[in-house]
Parts: sequence; structure tokens; C-alpha cells
Amino acid sequence: MMASEASPEVALTKPPKRGALDDGPALLVVNSKCRMGKEAFPAAREALAARGIPLAACHRLSRQKHMDRVLREAMDAGVRRIFIGGGDGTLNAAVQQLLGRDVTLGVLPLGTGNDFARSLGIAPTLEAACDVIAAGYTARVDVGLANGRPFLNAVSLGLASAIARRLTPQLKRRAGKLAYPVAAVAELWEHQPFHVRMSTDRGEMELDVLQLVVGNGRYHGAGNVVTPESRLDDRRLDAYTIAAPSAESGREGTGLGHVQDVSTLARIALSLRRGEHVSHPAVTSVHSTHLYVDAQPAQDINADGEIIGHTPVRFELAPAALRVYAPAPTPH
Repeated sequence: MMASEASPEVALTKPPKRGALDDGPALLVVNSKCRMGKEAFPAAREALAARGIPLAACHRLSRQKHMDRVLREAMDAGVRRIFIGGGDGTLNAAVQQLLGRDVTLGVLPLGTGNDFARSLGIAPTLEAACDVIAAGYTARVDVGLANGRPFLNAVSLGLASAIARRLTPQLKRRAGKLAYPVAAVAELWEHQPFHVRMSTDRGEMELDVLQLVVGNGRYHGAGNVVTPESRLDDRRLDAYTIAAPSAESGREGTGLGHVQDVSTLARIALSLRRGEHVSHPAVTSVHSTHLYVDAQPAQDINADGEIIGHTPVRFELAPAALRVYAPAPTPH
């Protein structure tokens, strides 16, 4: 069972509302390959049953195609509550089936990063997540689209994508929550800047950068803040870039330039979890309803921790497209 932690800051502009509690039986699907999947499956069934939540079926699955089939069949049969146990990659895969359907998603955070649960304000314990579902409060959140592919948290190009390639299932199981910093340190010394051209609501911009992050939610990369204003239901995308000092100084590709880049990344990394990175001179933040990004050389697209393709990429928003269980609003 996961250790108890305080609930994160909720990334919603509107408080969740109490919905109908009698939505009928629900479907439970747990990714057995995620960090906590195997041991959490029986515990999740027991915790939901203890809270009086009937389950039409329970599945412990390890392949996405099996999860896709189970979700489609359940929704076609009339199931309107879907509880997904896994990490952000599992939720990313599930939302591709849930988008546009009249269902409510219940999040059981069992992965390494759990950024979507963090943005909703769900504490990273199975018991806390089941309490949120039992309370019956729901919210409608936006879903981002990258070349038409849904994402919940963020899409990144550059350093974060390179880190994602290093985050193998073996590393996640072995290192747990330390997997991200372990992979980041390993990648940091090899990372190179790239040129990006970005079109937004307010025009175009070109930069030599080390990283570009486009967020739908508040968090990415296991607790890093996209921007302090980012919310899951703000009907816009929020982005930030980290400029490459080596390119600005003409030292790109040199040892001294690489030291400049690494030093900048290290300083910014220390402020990402507090959202203070946007005040760093190397960081540019952008807010837009759509973005078009091209990069030279072409960059991998990392959506919610999964590599889904490469640039160019068009970002759009599906506003209020997903209904989710969220913690009850805090009394004033």
C-alpha cells in the first residue's frame, strides 16, 4: 500500500458538484504492469465494496488492447462509472476510449507520477481515492489533443521526452518514485538544444530551447508545475519553454556551452515543483487555445509519459470533455 501524503493543490477553477450517487454498477480496471498494480487489485475491490459501490466487473490487465476492448464492451452494455487503477500512461490510454462517452472516470493513482490525480487533488493512497469516488462529487475537465491524440496532463519535447525514453518499466518498479530523478540525471549530460517554431493565438515565435512543455493540467513529470495559472478546467493550454544559453552565447556544441545548459536546467529544476520557474530569464510561458509546433531536428512527442510520435505537432483543446470524480469542495 502506498504511503500517505497530503493532498496536492487542486487544479480546478470551479469546485466539483455533488452528482447522482445511484449511477448503477461500475467497472474496475487495474493495470497489473504499473508500479502498484498487482498488490492493489484485491485491495481496490475490497475498498470499493466496503464503501457500498457495486462493481459490474473487475479486471486486472496488462495489455492496452485488452483494456480497450473491456472498456468498449462495458460502456456499450450501459456501465457509466469506470474506475481505472494505474499511472498517467494507463489513464492516457483509457481516456482515448472514454472521450465523448457519457461516463464518469474514477482515478485510483497506482503509478509512478500520478500527475492527473495530483491535479485533481486526490491524495496518492488507494483509500483516499476510493473515498473520493464514494463521496460522489464530480467535475468536468478539459482534455488536450496532440495531433488528435488525447492527453490529460502535458506533452513535452526535449529533455522530458528523453527522460521518458529512459523510464523503462524495470526502472519504475526498481526505483519507484526515484525513477524520475534517476533518469533525469542520466539524461542531463547528453541532452542537446533544438530549434522550435511555435504558432499561438498571439502570433509566432522562434527559439533555441532545451525543453518545451504544453500542459492541459497543472502538473507534469511527477509533480512539476506547468505554470502557476494552469488548471484542468480553464479552457486553454498553458506552455513553457526553457531557452538554451549555449545557443544565445554562440557556444552551442562546445563543452563550455553544454556546462551552461546543464547549469540552467539544474537551477530551473529546483523551482519547477513550486511553479517559480516562470520567473527565470531562460523561461518563456505561453497561454493559448491552440498551438502549432515544429522543431529542428525533429523531436519525440511525450504525452503523459508515453512517446506517441514526433514533430510537427498541432495542439488543440476539447473543453469540459471528461467527467471525473474529484474531492469535495473545501468549505469556506
